[in-house]
Amino acid sequence: MMNLFVLQLLNGVQLGVLLFLIAAGLTLVFGIMDVINLAHGVLYMVGAYLIATFAAATGNFWWGLLLMLPAAVLVGMVLEFVVMRRLYARSHLDQVLATFGLVMIASEAVKMIWGTSPLSVPMPEILSGAVPLMGPLKYPVYRIAVIVAGLAVAVGLFVLVNYTRVGMLLRAGATNRSTVSALGVDINRLFSVVFTLGAVLACLAGALVAPILSVDTGMGESVLILTFVVVVIGGIGSIKGAFLGALLVAIVDTVGGVFGPIWLRQILDPAAAGQVGRVLGPMLVYILMAVILFAKPAGLFGRRA
Repeated sequence: MMNLFVLQLLNGVQLGVLLFLIAAGLTLVFGIMDVINLAHGVLYMVGAYLIATFAAATGNFWWGLLLMLPAAVLVGMVLEFVVMRRLYARSHLDQVLATFGLVMIASEAVKMIWGTSPLSVPMPEILSGAVPLMGPLKYPVYRIAVIVAGLAVAVGLFVLVNYTRVGMLLRAGATNRSTVSALGVDINRLFSVVFTLGAVLACLAGALVAPILSVDTGMGESVLILTFVVVVIGGIGSIKGAFLGALLVAIVDTVGGVFGPIWLRQILDPAAAGQVGRVLGPMLVYILMAVILFAKPAGLFGRRA
């Protein structure tokens, strides 16, 4: 039982760092730009397709990852200039409708370019093994590498936001956008930097998960809901909140989904425990969100409006 718990805990941490990469960009875009971007999951999908394309063309995962990063920067800059810049002064309803339409357009464009069949990305050989943890338990090296990469990005974002001039502008923009603009800061350039950074982080998450999951057109939609839950729990505009919220959501979702039916067997018969567990499992994340928002309506590290 302990081995299973440790395994699911590690799976939760790995999912958490991926959710953080997606949620960090989304919370910055919402907190600083005041834009609701339902197409953020599309960027996660695009990152996976980009690395699948570049890795197949070069025959090497690492070259694919290196080529994916500048491509993600280009995608973010073009998307911000062509679409998002037109939405800054519009209402949230207009933003929701426009970005939802962008999701539909992007999904069809991906089908036209790459087809409807799922793609696969070969795992780099150096990370293809497993390491022993405790007893017979082993954990894949690649998943550990994903955790380490996600933590490294989290540390880098923490330094960027708290100890650099760009980070100072990001924090100021999240607190009072109009004052930052009045002080002479080019707000459009700041918004472009924020959106492009968020796009790169989401694409990086898609690229990292590509060797683990199949790359398909529906992968962005499935992760977007969890990402919004992370942003709400952590507090809009907070990187620290996005990190803690991502870990909480991922661990509750992973560990609770496996151990929920096991714990319910202590009070219910196995058949009923399995049925109730399957119903309650997907609800645990939203129960967690309701409890946290009841105690802290602005999220763990959010600002009360």
